[in-house]
Amino acid sequence: MWGRKVDGVTLTFHLAGINNQNFLMRDEETGTYWQQISGRAISGPLTGKSLTLIHCDELTFALWKSEQPGGTVLEDVPAYTTEYSPRDWDVRMGRYPTVISHAEPGLAARDLMLGVHAGSAARAFPYSVVEREKLVIDHVGTEPVLLVVGPDNESVRAFSRELPGGRGVADFYRLTGDAGFLLDSTTASQWNFRGCATRGPMEGACLRPVEVIKDYWFDWREYNPESTVYGIAVKR
Repeated sequence: MWGRKVDGVTLTFHLAGINNQNFLMRDEETGTYWQQISGRAISGPLTGKSLTLIHCDELTFALWKSEQPGGTVLEDVPAYTTEYSPRDWDVRMGRYPTVISHAEPGLAARDLMLGVHAGSAARAFPYSVVEREKLVIDHVGTEPVLLVVGPDNESVRAFSRELPGGRGVADFYRLTGDAGFLLDSTTASQWNFRGCATRGPMEGACLRPVEVIKDYWFDWREYNPESTVYGIAVKR
């Protein structure tokens, strides 16, 4: 999700084409072309500018509703419902070939990855691995991170492992049952899936969210050529 304001001007975007099977967007106000995956302007008056990444979560509706019981949902536009992608679009898309592949042992072009940036470093976490392990403790460059699967066993969030208040970097453990969700190794506080402490010395404090981009491997690698991959040694 990208912010639409650049240099004080709110831009209006439209799908303009495909570049290496990644969307190109064009803004009405300046005619500049923007790459979807990076949010960067690649052609036109604003070339070199970047959109601001806005924090967002990709959650199941049930989990989102449990966290936001008063939340609202964007409705379909009746006049265009026939043009919307079907619910299984991602399954169908997985059968299509790609124009680039970046083949690696153990990685297929359309494997879903959870991409994380930290400074100049980029690291991809295979979604299937994170889903299986439930909790991943790792680093992206020098940033200590954790990726955790939610109580619905589908949604994933990432956080910095630096505890608020200068308490240092902690390891975390995933709990089961009603006592809590995560436990940190430094203060033995319990944390929920929102990254906020609900019990213990850190109660009321929240971990800093880390942005995650869910993308196919071929696309992530194309625009992050120096990316490493969790659990897999890739050629760079």
